[in-house]
Amino acid sequence: KILLILGFLSTLAVIALIAVAVTQNKPLPKNIKYGIVLDAGSSHTNLYVYEWPAEKENDTGVVQQVEVCKVEGPGISGYSHATEKAGPSLVQCLRQAEEVIPSKQHQETPVYLGATAGMRLLSLENRSAADKVLSSVEKTLRSAPFNFQGARIISGQEEGAYGWITINYLLGNFKQVLYQWQSGWTKLIHSLKSTSETSGALDLGGASTQITFVPDELFSESPENLLYFRLYGKDYRVYTHSFLCYGKDQALQQKLAEDLQASTSNSSLLDPCFHEGYQRTINISDLFKNPCTSAKKKQFSFSQLFIQGEGDYQKCRRNIQKLFNKTNCPYSSCSFNGIYLPPLQGDFGAFSAFYFVMNFLNLTGEQSPVALGKVVSSIESFCARPWHEVKTAYHQIKMKYLSEYCFSGAYILSLLENGYGFTGKNWQMIHFLGKIGSSDAGWTLGYMLNLTNMIPAEEPAVPPLSHGSYVGLMVLCSLVLVSVLLFVWLLFHKPKCLQKGIV
Repeated sequence: KILLILGFLSTLAVIALIAVAVTQNKPLPKNIKYGIVLDAGSSHTNLYVYEWPAEKENDTGVVQQVEVCKVEGPGISGYSHATEKAGPSLVQCLRQAEEVIPSKQHQETPVYLGATAGMRLLSLENRSAADKVLSSVEKTLRSAPFNFQGARIISGQEEGAYGWITINYLLGNFKQVLYQWQSGWTKLIHSLKSTSETSGALDLGGASTQITFVPDELFSESPENLLYFRLYGKDYRVYTHSFLCYGKDQALQQKLAEDLQASTSNSSLLDPCFHEGYQRTINISDLFKNPCTSAKKKQFSFSQLFIQGEGDYQKCRRNIQKLFNKTNCPYSSCSFNGIYLPPLQGDFGAFSAFYFVMNFLNLTGEQSPVALGKVVSSIESFCARPWHEVKTAYHQIKMKYLSEYCFSGAYILSLLENGYGFTGKNWQMIHFLGKIGSSDAGWTLGYMLNLTNMIPAEEPAVPPLSHGSYVGLMVLCSLVLVSVLLFVWLLFHKPKCLQKGIV
């Protein structure tokens, strides 16, 4: 009987030890929250899915991009003549998001759509059409299984500011806790560090462009270009300005309108910004239909413009520079068109079309920036290549994009040099960024960071026992087991002193 009792106690002690250890050391469930932001740009829409730990770090969401989906078709502003189709165009990417996010979390996942410069222009041109487009988009987003938070046109300042927050967050400039994936970007992060604590942001889209940075000196000349942020316990005074109509697509429209005005009453235009041998026909009505070019409209005796490429970079640059009015500056310093610009300060991350164009031209220089002289010569050489050769070499790229890389490269240089005042001396301050870690550089992550800060943190998951209770139980179970084993040993291996006493 004694042996049965001892065996039973031993078994209980072993089971208790194993059960407590397994229960206490079981991996805690990951409590992840998700959010969706749709970036409705002028040329296309991207859907981004983000995740962050629900308990957060110091009540601040550490956000990571986990999925991106490019919506098929044009940007939502392209549905101005068929507004009811704007919303349904998003369905495929919304379904992709449903697959990425666990179904039990669909209803709590916020979804937000921000429309940028394409919709800003449509709103100026046709407010009724813009409202109908947003209404169609809202209807589709409300029908999705997510928590609809809004669909609206964001301002140029918001776009610039959230882009600035994104790249500084991803580069660790806010000193926040980041994921381990960033360690692989140590070299790039160090290369972007300068005497300033943050990096500036240069964003280029199809219809607008933004410049945002923390200036070295206090200024009060143009308070409308100044924003204040408090991020991770520190205050920032940020300069930002958005130039509507100076995205690469609208800049091309502006240039063509200027060239057409300057030409004789001829329906044919020799354009140095397109490759030699390239031909394009555009409708005059399409060229002057939006607010960026409508002021230049005049009567022409022809309804179509026939464009022939010339492939001359220097002529192209001279044509583009006419877009930047540098004659009138009511402040101590200006960028162009009379807009105040404080002295450039620190490093700059250039993303969106800045990156896409320069990456195609093999000029992004991720390890170290490519010198300005080499950038110029590379773009000049590319523009000089005949169209048939370019078309054959890059047959996998859509004709529209391929045909405009010469102009886009020349325009980027004009914007950065003539517009913002970068020179050969400070060109090394610019770093062309596509992704940083697993996240795209752009305004959407900055927006989601702002949104998660407004979502309450949840209590972190904890083991079933406190550390003290766990240790106490383990010690108790171990003592019971050791006592039983010792008693059994004494029972079957009696010491000699006990045996003599018994005799």
